[in-house]
Amino acid sequence: MSANSPPRSRGQRRQRGTAAVEFALLASLFFLLVFGIIEVARMLYVYGTLQEVTRRAASSAAHVYPTDSAGIARLKYAALFRSGPGELALAPPVSDAHLQIDYLALTRDPDDGELSLAPVASGSIPNSAARNRQVCMANPNAANCIRFVQVRICGTSIDGAGACPLVRSRMMLPLVDLRVPLHRATTIVPVESFGYQPGESPCPCP
Repeated sequence: MSANSPPRSRGQRRQRGTAAVEFALLASLFFLLVFGIIEVARMLYVYGTLQEVTRRAASSAAHVYPTDSAGIARLKYAALFRSGPGELALAPPVSDAHLQIDYLALTRDPDDGELSLAPVASGSIPNSAARNRQVCMANPNAANCIRFVQVRICGTSIDGAGACPLVRSRMMLPLVDLRVPLHRATTIVPVESFGYQPGESPCPCP
């Protein structure tokens, strides 16, 4: 301060301090609003992308037999737009570990004749695509005839057979973590080639 400049009054200093506090409050609200808009837009993207992920996975799984573990792993990576294990871009913590593939039979109720989808137990899955075709040709409503493939986004801690806990999203802003539950984005498609090769033998048969 030069010798000629008048000294600042206490009121001026108080006014400057008030302005700084007001700016800090308004800036906090502004950035909170901006990050909120970004987060909402990201969640809309995630919800749409998860449905596309299950569609891609189900479409590929209809051509890969469940005993082909390497093929199943590859199709999960590809469904997440990746070439290896990892999370879906902008959608943490969703990864290939959250893609649950179930194999369904179209069973008929013996009492009323109603048809319904029922999961095929892992121990009852025929040992090859050819064997599955043989089972389905003998009885298309058999409990171990795989007719459909279902893909869902599920939590990694599965509680009981067929359970599919919701995955909770991790927000991009680390200071605010609301853990929004994501939808299961279920896709069901009929099996197609299912890995069957013409002329493939169904044996060794169980």
